[in-house]
Amino acid sequence: MPLTDIAIRKAKPTDKPQRLPDGGGLYLELSPAGGKWWRLKYRFDGKEKRISLGTYPDTSLASARDKRDAARKLLATGVDPGEHRKATKAAGEERAANSFEIVAREWFAKQATRWVASHSDKVRLRLENDAFPWLGHRPIADITAKELLTTLNRVVDRGAVESAHRILQNIGQIFRYAIVTGRTERNPAIDLRGALPPVQATHRAAITDPGKLGGLLRAIEAYEGSLVTRSALRLAPLLFVRPGELRQAEWSEIDLDAAQWNLPAEKMKTREPHIVPLSDQSLAILRELQPLTGAGRYVFPGGRSPRRPMSDNAILAALRRMGFAKDEMSGHGFRAIARTILDEVLHFRPDYIEHQLAHAVKDPNGRAYNRTSHLPERRKMMQAWADYLDALRDDTGTVLTFKRKASGEAR
Repeated sequence: MPLTDIAIRKAKPTDKPQRLPDGGGLYLELSPAGGKWWRLKYRFDGKEKRISLGTYPDTSLASARDKRDAARKLLATGVDPGEHRKATKAAGEERAANSFEIVAREWFAKQATRWVASHSDKVRLRLENDAFPWLGHRPIADITAKELLTTLNRVVDRGAVESAHRILQNIGQIFRYAIVTGRTERNPAIDLRGALPPVQATHRAAITDPGKLGGLLRAIEAYEGSLVTRSALRLAPLLFVRPGELRQAEWSEIDLDAAQWNLPAEKMKTREPHIVPLSDQSLAILRELQPLTGAGRYVFPGGRSPRRPMSDNAILAALRRMGFAKDEMSGHGFRAIARTILDEVLHFRPDYIEHQLAHAVKDPNGRAYNRTSHLPERRKMMQAWADYLDALRDDTGTVLTFKRKASGEAR
């Protein structure tokens, strides 16, 4: 039966919390100390959740029911009432319920669970620095294409054209979310197609000429910095993972016996787990480093604290100290080197290469390959790659060639 004010006032505390249901997920929780809290129980995305709706008698029975009904209306449009409340609080209680900032923060909360932390931070900062100050307080349904363009031109005017394009992409996604949740009827970002200056294509510096690459490998081998930095430098070309993935490697992810590095989904840009086969050369480097850092969490701990990974500038700074200029070689450049030479010189199948680069690769039926796809072939490729790098470094003049094989690991 629904609650009444008389029943609520007569309810006495016991030695355990009590729940007095009212209907529609609303109930009053009576604590042993006598406190009375309104709670709403609901399900969202298959999960049971609860939010607080105030205390009795400050929040009356009628007021609690109004809050329950408002929350259920949000649920009917696909909005999590709990996330809506967080977004409202973050944007400021005085803002309109459907302001751009509140809707944007709701959208962000949904998307951020699928992103790596670094990407999530970039999206949040773009919105907070370049969109919310001018658009945040505006009802999202009232925002025009002209307002969007004025906001984005501020970013363009300071020379950040690529950032302006990325902000426009995020704004378009926010408006699509607003449409499906009933906050607006159209997406004005669509009207800005072609309105921003084009982004000038830039490429991360990489030494893809085999002869010059040999010089880089010899410089790395002769590097006289710490063993941690030198080991990371030596592994960078062998493994060609993203710089952030390398510096945050943990010993718990490294299986020396199975000769592979198992990266969890939360560390990957694609949000999918990934396997990096370890060549004999990679295993030797890790085994040399293990007595120094193996008792800790990180394979490459930072210089100031072993509880944190090495700086994201460590490898880049080492390259500069070795004399490689910014426009000559970058931390990401090792990925470009591997992609180019594995394809054009060693003639491995492009899908093996792309899969090892942890790019989104689909099979002929359009399904995403899982982390173990073509693993035996990728193991052979990684060992052949390590042997090729050794030949370049040692300047033996050896040219490794690969004939077409029935297994298809090289073409």
